Amino acid sequence: MTSVRTPDAVEPEITEHTVQTSLGTISVGEAGQGPVLVMLHGGGPGATGLANYRQNLPALAPHHRILLPDQPGFGGSYRPSEADLDARSITEITVDALLQALDALGVERFHLLGNSLGGAAAIATALAAPERVEKLVLMAPGGGWLPFGPTPTEGQKAMFRYYNGEGPTVKKMRDFIRVMTAEPKRWEDTVQARYEASLDASHIEFYHRYNAAFGKRHGMDPLWRDVHRIKAPTLLLWGRDDRTITLDGAQLMLKQIRDVQLHVFGGCGHWVQLERQAEFERLVNDFLQER
Repeated sequence: MTSVRTPDAVEPEITEHTVQTSLGTISVGEAGQGPVLVMLHGGGPGATGLANYRQNLPALAPHHRILLPDQPGFGGSYRPSEADLDARSITEITVDALLQALDALGVERFHLLGNSLGGAAAIATALAAPERVEKLVLMAPGGGWLPFGPTPTEGQKAMFRYYNGEGPTVKKMRDFIRVMTAEPKRWEDTVQARYEASLDASHIEFYHRYNAAFGKRHGMDPLWRDVHRIKAPTLLLWGRDDRTITLDGAQLMLKQIRDVQLHVFGGCGHWVQLERQAEFERLVNDFLQER
């Protein structure tokens, strides 16, 4: 990914773990030292923990032990079957796998950050294990959001289209990035790499199963019904121009979460950690280090 770095920024060493859970293997990248920060990626084609957050590690890893899980279905983690997705939602599966993986890594309490699909898993984890989540950062999270406009949104439609029809193409990836970001020309040099990352055959098979399950369940889990039960101090980060998880849906979380603050970025779409990288890193570091 393209990122802007100061000359003295140091790329941290990254360790990769393959963690066994009762569901299957979970791949987890690790960097840095300090209080644990778990960062959950979104659900775009070819997404992984490291791919989505690598550019942020030089700023965050000096202050935190960063854990970057590949959620079930993505990257190096196992692929849930059709039966798995019929029995439980992808969010329920991810929470189960995540907590087991953290147990295996000896992590009891942690800060938790999630974007989009990963934001839904972050909300669900904070609800399922409130005693373990110290602080919560949500970037346009699925599930906790109740839009005023029509659904599926433009961004959700772009995700559905990507693997359908003739399958992945460079043009589709370029169109996908156009919808995900407010200034797509800035990210033109990421198109080819993201396209190539989306071509894993087992991931494509999973995505078809996931899209079918999404349709059967009429969308993501309605986590918005329970966000008032979130106990962790929460920072909401949102792009004003997000066309995937639209800003209007933030109002419910802003009203219902007890200890919450919202920061909105003008000229920013769905990928705050990339489009507003420096501000994202500053806000996250400041929020997590506050007493």
